[in-house]
Amino acid sequence: MPRIRLADRVAIARAERTANAALRPRREISAREGCRVVVDGRTLTSFCGNDYLGLGQHLDVVSAFQEASAWHGVGSTGSALVTGHHAEHAAFEREMAQWLGYERGLMFSSGYQANLAVMQSLLTEGDVCVQDKLNHACLIDGARLAGCELKRYPHLDVEAALRQLMSRRDGAAMLATDGVFSMDGDRAPLADLALVARAQDALLYVDDAHGIGVLGPEGRGSLAVAGLGAREVPLLLVPLGKAFGGQGAVLLGSEALVGHVAETARPYLFSTAPAPAMAAAMRASLKLIRTESWRRAKLASLVARFRRGAAALGLPLQESFTPIQPVVLGDNARALAASRSLEAQGYLVSAIRPPTVPEGQARLRVTLSVDHGEADVDGLLAALAEAVKAAPAPLPA
Repeated sequence: MPRIRLADRVAIARAERTANAALRPRREISAREGCRVVVDGRTLTSFCGNDYLGLGQHLDVVSAFQEASAWHGVGSTGSALVTGHHAEHAAFEREMAQWLGYERGLMFSSGYQANLAVMQSLLTEGDVCVQDKLNHACLIDGARLAGCELKRYPHLDVEAALRQLMSRRDGAAMLATDGVFSMDGDRAPLADLALVARAQDALLYVDDAHGIGVLGPEGRGSLAVAGLGAREVPLLLVPLGKAFGGQGAVLLGSEALVGHVAETARPYLFSTAPAPAMAAAMRASLKLIRTESWRRAKLASLVARFRRGAAALGLPLQESFTPIQPVVLGDNARALAASRSLEAQGYLVSAIRPPTVPEGQARLRVTLSVDHGEADVDGLLAALAEAVKAAPAPLPA
């Protein structure tokens, strides 16, 4: 077999991505004020960020970050088990655990890191992890890196999840799911999954990145909507880069489970801890999430307005009643053309293509935020109708 040069492999892969309209260049944001962003010198109205509650630039949150940075610096100086665990981290972990009814919290630098840590710490060869096929990549990658058997059931198919758990041999079992799916915006059937996990003696683990802060009383997320708590969902992940408007994640669970992750998970042990200032900022976000229910009310109103308008215009809608409103166009080139048309009209909406979504399901992922107004939504709808109509239909196979 001839030797392969990595440079050749990279060049071939890029050529394939180019041919399939799958290149993914980064956009440089030079300024942001609410939902307005400056890209390449143009001010656009962004409908593709995840700052659902508008807390990323809230004065209380920014002030908490600045004050904590002035006192404690911009870095944590080390991993959490050496010198990186600060009083601000500890306070935030306690407040999160109390808010959501868990014994202990553990703060990570990112949700991706947290999911790798959980899977590698708790699962090993001979175990099984059963997951929804549309789970976020970090849940899937975490199971693969853990060395356990990964089984993926069709989206939202509770009976298939049950069959996969029933077919396992010896070893421990975990049933893992997103609370709200990041590309489709629909909610996992958590109450049914909790029954399946209990019946099959599997640990139910929920990543509620896109549900926390947005759904339920006080924004307590997908679990609260489903009437579940720590007994039914022993491990819950709360990422902070969406409704919290910041960065990082908090793992919540029992003292035994979270303590085990803290003491054994390589991604946690060998990573520098988050900045204390970020923990301080996220404490400010938590207070706003709990007390300012008008943010969720406004967001729900904007979602309903978008869906009514999209239906009236005949736009292809998914069954989503969260701030994530995908407009599935199917073909990569068509999604890119629609995205460019929107940008020409003053709106930033990214084209989401494989491997982020399955083949043939390229889309515009519209996300709504408290920073938007009704006029913004109405303007986007008019621009969407024009963009989708103008986008070329896919060529016949």
